[in-house]
Amino acid sequence: MTHIAIDSAFDSGNIEVLSIEGRTARLALRKDENSEFAQWFHFRVAGAAGEEIELKLTGLNGSAYPGGWPDYDACVSEDREYWARAASSFDKDEANGTLTIRYTPASNVAWFAYFAPYSMERHHDLVAEASASEGVELVRLGETLDGQPLDMLEMGEGAMQVWLYARQHPGETQAEWWMEGALECLTDPVDPVARALRRHCRLHIVPNCNPDGSRRGHLRTNAAGTNLNREWASPSAEKSPEVAAILAKMDETGVDFAMDVHGDEAIPAVFLAGFEGIPSWTDDQGEGFYRYQRILDRRTPDFQTKLGYPKAPPGKGNLSMSTNQVAERFGACAMTLEMPYKDLADFPEPEQGWSPERCKMLARDCLAALVEWIETR
Repeated sequence: MTHIAIDSAFDSGNIEVLSIEGRTARLALRKDENSEFAQWFHFRVAGAAGEEIELKLTGLNGSAYPGGWPDYDACVSEDREYWARAASSFDKDEANGTLTIRYTPASNVAWFAYFAPYSMERHHDLVAEASASEGVELVRLGETLDGQPLDMLEMGEGAMQVWLYARQHPGETQAEWWMEGALECLTDPVDPVARALRRHCRLHIVPNCNPDGSRRGHLRTNAAGTNLNREWASPSAEKSPEVAAILAKMDETGVDFAMDVHGDEAIPAVFLAGFEGIPSWTDDQGEGFYRYQRILDRRTPDFQTKLGYPKAPPGKGNLSMSTNQVAERFGACAMTLEMPYKDLADFPEPEQGWSPERCKMLARDCLAALVEWIETR
């Protein structure tokens, strides 16, 4: 009988191997460092070309978001470039919640992940390519707890201060695929969307707010086990130097428009969350957000407004979250963009589900919506 081998000692790798019997493995998620969060997985399986393998991820009722597992198919790749979906099923009653993945690899190696990974090497390639483009300036905002650089890219000659930032939660790799699409658009000298935005705006872009969690294979936290998107009211050098550095730079530049890019485990849709609960809420400020939402909804069938998060009651917004803090602190039109780990419920694509390619296309739609939002104010 063929015996498989499973490895995860690489950039963003995460899995615990409980047992392997032939082509069947029992696995468990590893928690983020100093944290109870567990959901992200990324590992390699070797040794079963042409034979079906069965991978059982156990204990998922105790994961960070158990609602993420029903109707979810794991991501799989044999070349680490094209990511498809492997048939998966979730049984909440098996071994405290088990996702069973079945796949027949064509070659002797296949990679599996919660969503298509975005490595730190690819991140550095993205930053290098963008910063070499005409009119783009690299700003090193600071250093993470693990000693990695926190990089920002700036461009544009306009007066409107636009901030785009992603991957506060490192396992939400959709966010950096979105950033790759955004930067490909914005650095294209002939793209009309890029030309318009660079004329109207000064753009401040942080492609990865959490390099340490990304490399460590965390779902939601940095090297200290801190959820960065709960640190915006009072970030510290000890727990959240990433947020402290970004917020300090925002205080220098001001913020007129901000988009914080994320992924959602359970909701099979792309949606926006606003800042309804901030103490200084005004209908005029809120209408800026709702108008952008309407424009994006009209521009792409991959976006919708039916599914999403409940709105915070008046005055009850959590100011430790970036969208609320930025809207309150700067009077900005701020928002959180959420993309799914699953496929879209109302616009599915069965082979890949929600994919890196769709993240990148959505980015250009978001930027085109911003052009219309600015030019029709």
